[in-house]
This record gives sequence, C-alpha cells and structure tokens, in this order.
Amino acid sequence: MDTTELLKKVRKIEIKTLGLSQNIFAGQYHSAFKGRGMAFSEVREYQYGDDVRDIDWNVTGRFHRPYVKVFEEERELTVMLLVDVSGSLDFGTAGQLKRECVTEIAATLAFSAIQNNDKIGVIFFSDHIEKYIAPKKGRKHILYLIREMLTFTPDSKKTDVGVSLEYLNKVMKRRCTAFLISDFYTRKDFSQELRIANKKHDVVAIQVYDRRAKEMPDVGLMKVVDAETGHEMYIDTHDARLRKVHNVYWEEREQRLHEMLNQSHVDSIDVATDDDYVKMLMTLFSKRSR
Repeated sequence: MDTTELLKKVRKIEIKTLGLSQNIFAGQYHSAFKGRGMAFSEVREYQYGDDVRDIDWNVTGRFHRPYVKVFEEERELTVMLLVDVSGSLDFGTAGQLKRECVTEIAATLAFSAIQNNDKIGVIFFSDHIEKYIAPKKGRKHILYLIREMLTFTPDSKKTDVGVSLEYLNKVMKRRCTAFLISDFYTRKDFSQELRIANKKHDVVAIQVYDRRAKEMPDVGLMKVVDAETGHEMYIDTHDARLRKVHNVYWEEREQRLHEMLNQSHVDSIDVATDDDYVKMLMTLFSKRSR
C-alpha cells in the first residue's frame, strides 16, 4: 500500500467513524462506560445515612469522632483495544474482510473515546503480543492507531486470546475498559485469563464473523485453506451431511464461547461483516447504560 492510498484509506475511515462517534453515539458511550471507577476525593465527618463501609478508621481514631471517605467518579477513562491480527481475519465474502470490519469498529471506539477526553491504547495480538501502543489522547494519536491497523503485518498467523488478556493485566496497573475484538478462532481455552482480566478491568468482547463461515453454501467442489496453518483441502459442499456437520460445529463453538463470556460476566456482541455494526454497538451501549 503506497503512501497516497494509505492516506486516502485513513481519511475515509476517519470521516466515517468520527461522524458516527460525534452524532450517533453522543452521550451513549459516556453513560455506558463512565462512572465505572471511583477515585478518593476527601474525608468529612460522618452524617446520618452515610454508608458505614466508607468510614476512615485512621482519621476517626485521630479525631475521636467518625469520618467517612468521599469518592467521586473518575473523570478520565483509559480505553484499551485488544485487536486480533491473526491470519483468520483475512477472510470475507460479504463486502469486506473481517480485518477491515475490525479496523472500522476499533476506529469508531477510538474516536468515541477521545470525544470524552479519554486515553486510548492498543494491543495487537496473534498467538503472542505483536505490538503494544501505550494509551494517549488526541486526534494525532488516533490517526496513528488507524494507520497501524491498516498496515500492520503480524509475525504469526495463529491465535491465542489468553496472551492478550495476560498482557493487559501486566501493562495496565489501574482499572481500564478493554474491548477484545476478535473472531475468536482459537483452540486454546482462555476462560481463566478472561475471568482474571475482568475482575481487574472492565472487559467487553466483540466477535466479528463472516456469514459464510457460519453456514456453508452449496456450491459444489471447493478448495478451503486454513489461514492460520496453511493447510489446504477440497470439500464437496453438495454433501448435505457435510454442511450439517459444519453448521452443528459452528453452533457448538458459539455456545461454548458465549457460556464462557457469561460465566466471566463479560458483556459481548457478535457482528457479521455485512451487519450494521453501528446498531450493534448502540445496542451494547444501551444495554450497559441500564
């Protein structure tokens, strides 16, 4: 991709996603993700009706009368995007690749974050951490993130979601909101890493998928390639039993994923490459605002 083409793509994504974050998401992002963290502000004398759990016993002991800690909502939020860059994202049959859909969703979230003066950072991962970009504010930083999403070439094509969550806990000492954006094509269980990460942070999962992967079409003999291993084989999609086995495999995989997310108390949405991801994000924001 030459410089001129890259700048055009960056500008196109900026125009589309900035408009969405300014107009459609006005207020929804704020109400969905603000107020999750509370920062200590001051102490004052206990008043009738105060929560006894907020009593500051050290100050109370010094002054021989009860004092309580006063907290206020943290005005600044740190948002981390955990972006899957493995080989399976290079697939798409309905308008765009999964990778392109991931980039637009991530960019929309990034612009929504800076509209609220929040910091935003990125962790690119495959089966290891490919790149870490520390959280910062501002349009210049967002455009840098988008350029990286468009041009980044991973070392590995494989996937290990757990490593991204482990790394998140290492680099982010304070609580943050983390959007885990992936197609979740992984054979490795990451339920433990997910539970630990969501206790320390506020993790939200966004699954991006292609409808053709969900339901195999009847198009005769077809060569399929595993994007992560490079393994090739021919299959006969006229075979109704084969299509049924594939569909059952997909449904079981989805059920396991969503059970894991629910057990870890992680909010999530599933976005097909031909879905209106704006509506899906608004549904997510609305759900979290209740």
